[in-house]
Amino acid sequence: MRRFSGGRLLVATHNAGKLEEIAALLAPFAVQVVSAADLGLPVPDETETTFAGNARIKAHAGAAATGLPTLADDSGMTVDALDGAPGVYTADWAETPDGRDFDMAMGRVWAMLETLSAPFPRRAQFRCTLALAWPDGTDAVFEGVMPGQLVWPMRGRQGHGYDPMFQPDGYAMTCGEMDRWEKNRISHRAQAFAKLVEECFQ
Repeated sequence: MRRFSGGRLLVATHNAGKLEEIAALLAPFAVQVVSAADLGLPVPDETETTFAGNARIKAHAGAAATGLPTLADDSGMTVDALDGAPGVYTADWAETPDGRDFDMAMGRVWAMLETLSAPFPRRAQFRCTLALAWPDGTDAVFEGVMPGQLVWPMRGRQGHGYDPMFQPDGYAMTCGEMDRWEKNRISHRAQAFAKLVEECFQ
């Protein structure tokens, strides 16, 4: 696996919170992170049908535009009884003319499961795929999965997205009820980052 070298890394995000989280994770390795938003880069169209495909699109676009190694992620929720939906369209299911409404999206997921009379437990996974791309066109991909089940009604207002309906395996609470540090310790993103750090930064 190719090791990261150099002191500067582009993170293909316009989300300040995500940049802060990644910067903290990479702080022990003296890596300076800069975001796509900092450099005024556009968001590329995510035209792939897999998390890895979309993460690669964003990572390679950033590397090609800046000449910097670029880290991108794509993440979402897959539901067994929905044949893996919403998957790469996880955020799209929350889109409304007035912005994203995840309460609506969670209601949509549960209504579909009810229509199907899906058996309990209603298994689901949070998935994160990280792609680290270099300007020469090479890349490395790392995946993390947090398995669990969906519950209703939704519980807790911590976290974001579908957290209030997702109960991780081994826990009696949803991600929406968890302290964010506990959730971040076990999350799909944490698992993917652990693999990235082990292979490319340590």
